[in-house]
Amino acid sequence: MRIDIVTIFPEALAPLEVSILGRARARGLVEISVVDLRDFTSDRHRQVDDLAYGGGAGMVMKPEPFFAAVEALTPQEGPRPRVLLTSPQGRRFDQRAAEELSREPHLIVLCGRYEGVDERVVEGLGVEEFSIGDYVLTGGELAAMVIVDATARLIPGVVGDAASVVAESFATGLLDYPHYTRPAEFRGLRVPEVLLSGHHEAIRRWRRREQLRRTLARRPDLLCWDALGEEDRALLRDDDA
Repeated sequence: MRIDIVTIFPEALAPLEVSILGRARARGLVEISVVDLRDFTSDRHRQVDDLAYGGGAGMVMKPEPFFAAVEALTPQEGPRPRVLLTSPQGRRFDQRAAEELSREPHLIVLCGRYEGVDERVVEGLGVEEFSIGDYVLTGGELAAMVIVDATARLIPGVVGDAASVVAESFATGLLDYPHYTRPAEFRGLRVPEVLLSGHHEAIRRWRRREQLRRTLARRPDLLCWDALGEEDRALLRDDDA
């Protein structure tokens, strides 16, 4: 997969060079390029924003640099890349969106700033707007990193243990179960006995029950009762499962 991130602050995306994504880039599993939007301006001041038509506070990002950047990053042949814009007005980015985007060969992510981006960028480039939550950030770079991280880690080979991706929160529509490691007791707090038993079926049932209960308690909006099987319903009813 290739991901191009277009921003006026390339240095803000430095975290993408470390940890799992950094190793994935070094191994060639994902190609992430950070592109300076100012390189696509045509004036000596490298201006990327201007006053809003109709008045109002703040500046609006100009359309010309975005058009030039996307056109330069779009291959002459082959499928057109999917172009995203970080925006509070966009579709809510979630695990389903990450899975969907992870199947794309090429993404271009445009980082919004200031009061927003000239609407002609969305209309003229067929851009899809994505929001990571109901709040406003100082810029789209943090949102872009969230989108890229959540998407890229679903590419086969990026995360060392593929099973961990399958079992984690939201992957199955539920929150994750609690995790424990050594020591078995710490400051009077013990690891649940079932996890020390070596009984694989009992452990599986305990973990499933904890997923269901944690989701019910913390994110009941995620729990679809009609989709629960008989075992899940029994686990929710049984304190000793």
